[in-house]
Amino acid sequence: MKIYLRPLVVVVALLFIPQLIRSQDFVKTRTDKQAGIHSEAYRSFTFNGAWCWFSDPRAVYHEGNHRRTYAGWIDNFGDLHVGYYDHDSEQVVSRTIFNNLEVDDHDNPSILIDEEGHLMVFFNSHGGPEGLYFIRSKNPEDISVWHEGRLLKLNDPVQLEYGNESYTYTNPVKLSEEEGRIFLFWRGIDGKPTYSTSENNGETWSEGKVLCLPERTYSFRRPYVKISTNGRDRIHITLTDGHPNKEEENSIYYMYYRESAFYRANGEKIREEGTVPHQPRDMDVVYDATITKQKAWIWDIAEDNGGYPVLVYTRFPDDLNHLYAYARWDGSGWVNHNLVNSGPWFPQTIEGEVETEPNYSGGIVLDHEDPSIVYLSVKRDSVFEIEKWQTNNGGESWSTEAITRGSSKDNIRPFAVRGAEEGNPLQVLWMQNTQYMHFAHPTWSPTLIISSAYIVSPVV
Repeated sequence: MKIYLRPLVVVVALLFIPQLIRSQDFVKTRTDKQAGIHSEAYRSFTFNGAWCWFSDPRAVYHEGNHRRTYAGWIDNFGDLHVGYYDHDSEQVVSRTIFNNLEVDDHDNPSILIDEEGHLMVFFNSHGGPEGLYFIRSKNPEDISVWHEGRLLKLNDPVQLEYGNESYTYTNPVKLSEEEGRIFLFWRGIDGKPTYSTSENNGETWSEGKVLCLPERTYSFRRPYVKISTNGRDRIHITLTDGHPNKEEENSIYYMYYRESAFYRANGEKIREEGTVPHQPRDMDVVYDATITKQKAWIWDIAEDNGGYPVLVYTRFPDDLNHLYAYARWDGSGWVNHNLVNSGPWFPQTIEGEVETEPNYSGGIVLDHEDPSIVYLSVKRDSVFEIEKWQTNNGGESWSTEAITRGSSKDNIRPFAVRGAEEGNPLQVLWMQNTQYMHFAHPTWSPTLIISSAYIVSPVV
């Protein structure tokens, strides 16, 4: 791997904003015009792998006997994989951990690493009733040998009154100040956000509890959830009313968990853990689509160095215009900033058909070690490219740097590696698409790219 350090040359540049929405109030930006290379020049974890954006963490940096970045994905044969990039040897190693699950990028694994360095991997089929899959590595920092996988049937049978049995998406977090208690969040019965806990490193699990129960205006109304934690005592939770394809007005909500209770951002208690599910508007309303009449979809949440939550999301004046937004709690209220119009959806709509997922944005994520940094996928000319944006004033203005430029393939769904502190050479992964028509289309062939804004391995 060759290393290139590019000097930061800052100039003013005009963002791509279609005529339709030029009246929108976007942030000011200063852009490094010299940054960026075509995405094919970067190294790859795999040439056949994909992920959705609602099972996290998808990639984790861990330093023990080795310095490695671990990631998981599903391929277009329906096989699950875990791999690592070794920061010392610069090798990429991967293993198949499950065969023939299904061809669907909603099934990508999430990764939790315990105190001894064992990988704990969770994954699911898309909406099936069979349960959540859980597999643990036998040896610390090793992906070659695994314990026999387990199927976790955690939905509460009593709550089947809400609708049909279902399991999708996995989000594990661990709190050190609760004696290492693990929380596992997923989309459960009738698509409702659900969670379970383990007091013994995943050996046993509590019965699942529905976290949020919006008004059941239609069956399978499913709030979309993003989870983050400081790893000590707090879990940040943000969600929507439902899917933007089904909701006329899809808002963004927030609450946090601490010491067996749920709270709004200002510390006001909503209720104790274990009581009846929340309704969305019991929580903070971060973005209110009932006012703007523009539905939204959540993309990420993190905690800043003051302990305050930061969110990024997309809102839709229409399906052809996806506006990225940055929201943060400033101690007294929520402040929202419009970043950029990223263009329309990225799937390559099958000729003669209507696009089934018009709200599939290229994607925007926060650096969880420093949420003043975001990575986003935006359509530049005819191709989705990856960019790094950074603010030093809470989101009012930004410096921007292209990570990819002049690519021949779309670059979408970036993910900032969890645990990658400043100075870590591997900060972000993303999908590079040869062909992507639908999340379950058997011909999609995306590539998971290893890169950062400063490390490249040119193809020579």
